[in-house]
Amino acid sequence: MSCYGTMPYLIATDLPPTPPGDRFRALLARPGILRLPGAHNGMAALQAMAAGFDGLYLSGAAMTASMGLPDLGLITLEEVAFFIRQVARASGLPVLVDGDTGYGEVLNVMRMVRVFEEAGAAAVHLEDQVLPKKCGHLNDKRLVPPAEMAAKVAAAAKARRHLYLIARTDAAASEGLEGAVTRAKLYLEAGADAIFPEALTSAEMFREFARRMPGVPLLANMTEFGRTPVFTAGEFEAMGYRMVIWPVSSLRVANKAQERLYATLARTGSTEAMLPDMQTRAELYATIAYHDYEALDASIGRTVLP
Repeated sequence: MSCYGTMPYLIATDLPPTPPGDRFRALLARPGILRLPGAHNGMAALQAMAAGFDGLYLSGAAMTASMGLPDLGLITLEEVAFFIRQVARASGLPVLVDGDTGYGEVLNVMRMVRVFEEAGAAAVHLEDQVLPKKCGHLNDKRLVPPAEMAAKVAAAAKARRHLYLIARTDAAASEGLEGAVTRAKLYLEAGADAIFPEALTSAEMFREFARRMPGVPLLANMTEFGRTPVFTAGEFEAMGYRMVIWPVSSLRVANKAQERLYATLARTGSTEAMLPDMQTRAELYATIAYHDYEALDASIGRTVLP
């Protein structure tokens, strides 16, 4: 859990003193697998931090879905930067961000890296799909040539100051494990710090990929309702993985709760039946450190809960 202050949005001494990428590397240097739950907004980031997580993940699918859009490469770089800023500033934790295909070609990838670092990202993953990209667990994904992706990785490595760079390959579905391994090795040579093999479909595939990539930090994706069977963080660690993400879980839970709320309100004309499932005003204020902000400005009288 963050050991810094509660108001990194406003107070300089509440900000971590080292760059986010360096803090991400420090987390990876610790024993055990690095668990990175998805946090689709600042509130989710605060709740994940309160639960004890030391790093977070920001999913492209979660960002687009929260905007009411499909995950097809429609989100813009500046829209992503808005999400990064709120998640990183609210929590102060290192955030791994989904960079999709880099929002264009080589120069666009370099600009993405600069914008992400300035927004507060600690790490990014870049994928080898063709636009319009698709969720990694869907069918008919199309890939760019390996050399084209390697050029993007090299450009990202040249543009960064501290950002931790993860190369994602979606090749297992169309080129098999051999193709995924071949691409991964090329991306490492181009400057990637770690590899994200997307949408592997069995424990045997996860283990074999790790066996073929000795000493390389690997990221596993534990998304629900996809092609990957359900594994725990400990099981991924035993298979040779150093990081695991749960990209859209927080948004899925929040969306389902909202769906029940609106259905109840439409049916009964009241939210009373949903009160046991709601975050109370006191819980909300505690999570966002409401009274700490009030105390910062002596002109604001301390709020008394109704």
